[in-house]
Parts: sequence; C-alpha cells; structure tokens
Amino acid sequence: MKLFANRRIKFLFAGILWSILAFTLISALLAGFEVRNASYCILFSSLCMGAVILTLCFRYFREQHTIMENAISQIKESISGNKDVTIECNDEGELYRLFHEVNSLVSILNAHAVNETNSKKFLQNTISDISHQLKTPLAALNIYNGIIQDEGKNSPVIQEFSLLSEQELDRIETLVQNLLKITKLDAGTIILEKSLEHVSELAENVKQHFLFRAQREGKEICLSGSGEITLLCDRTWIIEAVSNLVKNALDHTEKGSFVRIEWQAFASVVQITIKDNGCGIHPEDLHHIFKRFYRSRFSKDTQGIGLGLPLAKAIVEAHNGTIEADSTLGSGTSFTINFLIPSKF
Repeated sequence: MKLFANRRIKFLFAGILWSILAFTLISALLAGFEVRNASYCILFSSLCMGAVILTLCFRYFREQHTIMENAISQIKESISGNKDVTIECNDEGELYRLFHEVNSLVSILNAHAVNETNSKKFLQNTISDISHQLKTPLAALNIYNGIIQDEGKNSPVIQEFSLLSEQELDRIETLVQNLLKITKLDAGTIILEKSLEHVSELAENVKQHFLFRAQREGKEICLSGSGEITLLCDRTWIIEAVSNLVKNALDHTEKGSFVRIEWQAFASVVQITIKDNGCGIHPEDLHHIFKRFYRSRFSKDTQGIGLGLPLAKAIVEAHNGTIEADSTLGSGTSFTINFLIPSKF
C-alpha cells in the first residue's frame, strides 16, 4: 500500500500495533494468573497504552505540521520572486510526491516566466529600435514638407498635397510615440512619479488641450466633480490616459455633441468617467476596443491607428486601476476608470 511508503507512518502504525499487542498480552497474563486486583492493573495498562498511542500521534502530527509549515514558507518565498527555492522532497510517501509535483510546477512556471520576459525584452528592443530608426527620417520629411509648402505658396495644388502629407506625417509620428510609450509600460521601465493631485486640475488641463479643436468642430467639453477630490498618481501619465479617451470621444462625435469628464470619490475608490453622446460602439466591438491596432469593420474612422485606448488602459493598469467601457449604439459611450484609494494604515 502506498499509504505505508512513508517511514513516519510505518513507525506510527508499528508503535500503535505494539502498544495494542502489549496491552493484550498483559491483560491475558493478568487474567490467566488470576492476579489480585487484576482489573486495576488492566485499567492502568490500558491508560499506559492510551498515553503511548497519544504520544506517538502527537509526535507524528507535530512533525507533519513542521513539514507543512516549511513547505508553505518555501512556497511563499518562491512566490515572492526567489526562483532558487524548492520544497524538500527526499523522503517517500504521498506528501513528498505532492511536494515533488509542486517543485515541477514551479520549475515549469519559472521557465515560462523567463521565456515571457525574454520575449518582452526582444519585442521592446525591436519596437524601440524601429521607432528610433523612424524618428530621423520623419524629422527630415517634416523639414522637406515645410520647404515644399514655402516654395509652393502660389500653387493651390502643392499647398493641398503638402497639408495632406503633413497630416500623414503627424499620424506616423503619433504611432511611433505611442508604440514607444506602450512598450516602456509593458517592460516596466517607466518609474511612475506619483504625487497627490487634484482631479479637477487634471481634468481642466485635458479640457484646455482640446478646447480649440472642440470649438472648431462645434462640440462642447464639460467638467463635473468636486474640487476637493485628490488622486495619488503620476500627473503626466494620467493626463495622457484621459486625453486619449477624450480624443477618442471627439473622433466619434458629430457637430453639436458633448464630451463630459466627471469624477467622484467613494469610500475606497476614486472614479473618473468620460462620456459622450456620439455614435456609440457596436456590441461586436465592445470587448475588443482595448486590443492594439484593432480596427472595427463598422467604424467610419479612417485616421485612427488603434493605439489610443490600449495606451490608456496600460497607463491605468500601471496605476493599479481598472477601466471599463459601456456603450449604446446611436446614443453614446462612457469609459469608467477606478483607482483604489491607498489605505492610511
């Protein structure tokens, strides 16, 4: 039986068996020789047998408890990042087979983690190299485009195509910058410089950034929330995240529409919501909008590059927050960001 593969269990059962045999033998001898006060002697021997069995069981379970505590301690140490820790499983028995399987699982997970880290590093280096290589020709193309605009002031056709090329160059530059930002966030190379910021000031900063565009397109950006609410965050990155959501709202709304930035504080959460009354998101796309380079077959937007929402999500998650989207086709979309309020204890 596998149950008796462990020497400690063998010792426990052997001890219990010998105790029972000893009690039985003593009882038989006392009864056979008709010893005076035999009943008391049998009672005493039974108490001794019980004490021996309890002692054996206590020692066994104490050893098992120590083994389990050591195993739990080693598992916790492994979870905390120490890849060299393994659970001792040199003995026999079912428990040590379990420890051996746990060690095998940890080894497999560590190998997967190393492979994933290497893949991320490779991807980061590749995208970073490509992005840096694109920066120089992009800068040169912008200069050449400026020269063409200056030289072709008297030609409407040249001016028109120069403006179109400038727009496309801006799109490529935005793509490169967003790729670099997402790559750095994925690799964990960005250190967030968190400080206590008033959410109203962050929202006002975003509004001012898009105010000219909103007025030009006949749209309104509204702010709603208490000026006392604060958020522990990296100001630059949170503004970047909210700006991407507001830009997305402006891209998918018509003249006369609104974009509303709301914020409120609950017992343990600061919530920021960006709402619009635009065309909404098709139900088929709602679960894919945070995927990088995702393009909806229902979208009329031909200028987007599909990185704004994924970048916003990456920034929010870097702050240990969550972001959710809710949309009704033809009525509008709302993005809800939740940040946990740090405990004061």
